[in-house]
Amino acid sequence: MNQVTALVLRRMRPPLLVLIGAYTVSVMGLVLIPGVDDAGRTWHMGFFEAFYFVSYMATTIGFGEIPYAFSNAQRLWTIATIYLTVVAWFYALGTILTLVQDPAFQQALTENRFTRGVRRLRERFYLVCGYGDTGSLLVRALTERGFRAVVLDINPERINELKMADLCSYVPGLAADAGIPGHLLEGGLLHPNCAGVVALTDQDQVNLQVAITSKLLKPGLEVICRAESHDSANNMDSFGTDYIVNPFEGFAARLAMALHSPDLHVLYEWLTGVPGSAPAPVIYPPHGTWILCGHGRFGKAVRRYLEYEGVKTVTVEVEPEKMGCADCVVGRGTEAVTLREAGIDKAVGIVAGTEDDANNLSILMTARDLNPGMFFVTRQNKRANDAIFAAVRADLVMQRSEIIARRILARITTPLLARFLRLAHHRKNAWAKELVDALAAVSGRVVPHIWTVEVSSVQAPALMDALNEGLDVRQEHLMRDSRDRAESLPCVALLLVRGEEEALLPDPQTDLQQGDHILFCGHRQAAVRMEWVTRNLNAIGYIVTGEERPAGFVWGLFSQRTG
Repeated sequence: MNQVTALVLRRMRPPLLVLIGAYTVSVMGLVLIPGVDDAGRTWHMGFFEAFYFVSYMATTIGFGEIPYAFSNAQRLWTIATIYLTVVAWFYALGTILTLVQDPAFQQALTENRFTRGVRRLRERFYLVCGYGDTGSLLVRALTERGFRAVVLDINPERINELKMADLCSYVPGLAADAGIPGHLLEGGLLHPNCAGVVALTDQDQVNLQVAITSKLLKPGLEVICRAESHDSANNMDSFGTDYIVNPFEGFAARLAMALHSPDLHVLYEWLTGVPGSAPAPVIYPPHGTWILCGHGRFGKAVRRYLEYEGVKTVTVEVEPEKMGCADCVVGRGTEAVTLREAGIDKAVGIVAGTEDDANNLSILMTARDLNPGMFFVTRQNKRANDAIFAAVRADLVMQRSEIIARRILARITTPLLARFLRLAHHRKNAWAKELVDALAAVSGRVVPHIWTVEVSSVQAPALMDALNEGLDVRQEHLMRDSRDRAESLPCVALLLVRGEEEALLPDPQTDLQQGDHILFCGHRQAAVRMEWVTRNLNAIGYIVTGEERPAGFVWGLFSQRTG
């Protein structure tokens, strides 16, 4: 608001001085020039009467000569005053119109409205820096799950897209550089309800600047960053960034996982997918020689992980010297001669991983003509190309924005899921297959719903009351139906965290303690009924003891008398 006021005062100072001068001269002239009253006596107009007359005369309203008819001298002065004040008003109005159309003034007003909108937020929110493909996916998913968000993006067109987006709740947005600390402060960095900052711009340096600013100005705030290089990720980590997402490394790790543990890959896809959607099919990438088209950050990550799994790779790169690839086949991979030189006739898989979607599609089509039995992996850079990438029917598509959004969403909505996936990564494929079968049984073969139960007086008051009363509440009790304690809810307990201890697939007979965190997975209705049990003492009492307590004051008195 200070910027708006200062800008208005600076631009309007000359026209205001001209208006004040014109009114002063006009009023003084009318006061000093004598007139004649009804009795023929000389009279002088007072300051109030003169100001009143000039006010309606200068605005061309015109009420006539008051309080008496003017003399010729007064009329002559009035003519001069009309031209003087009208010109002054034209000058002032022209300046006002110019000011309103000034981009700097409009930007100041926009920032003022944005700041006031952020200041009025009463719910916890996340400050999202960057509203490209990834940011738009994340913001939509957050609002659908009941979270609030605030957006900063340097591109005004993206902010316009945000304003037109059909979101579940209002999301304030500002076209500004998130790397400037002042804009982060405008976005609510120091707001008491700011739950975290998510840096999703396409420039690692800007994301690093956001992480540094956030950690210096508000050290305890959760900071999540996107990084597409090892150096940037290490730099962000050195400043205490809580969670760093590298989409290239993440996808390469998943591809390597699918090579040695296909069911573990399916488990990852199920637990990080959109609840209620169709799960990803099981894929079986073949072992043998793979062709990698593109030796950028994505290609290097895939090559490193495949070679770690013992898979031989041949890389195709149009600028091998620039990309630091001494043993690359020179070319784009879109030409049949280049792919033949790379040995496509003997290859079992190909990765189209360039930064151009058209080239990636051309690589796949050319490779399919030369060797239709290969395993096809492609990189999709823009979400707008969903239709054509679906039509090409690749075995696996790497969509960077979707990978980042899903991982961050899982981190925000269910923090325990990341810990579970880290522990599950070290398990064997047979273990993952059994768990996938169990999840399919309770979720109806769709991506399951994931939720966390915290044993505390805030999140589970009835559960805490039962423990304080000395009831032996076990994990299995949470998985019972409050309508019939003999029936189990369609869910699976994935992880129990107690202090520093972590237990995968905990024993149902485990006694619950205050401070326990349990990660569940299953049907959405199971989560609703479980929440009811944790907040209703009668429900948890019935499940643990089998006795139905009388509910309400009247039934309590009746029970005491009849007992």
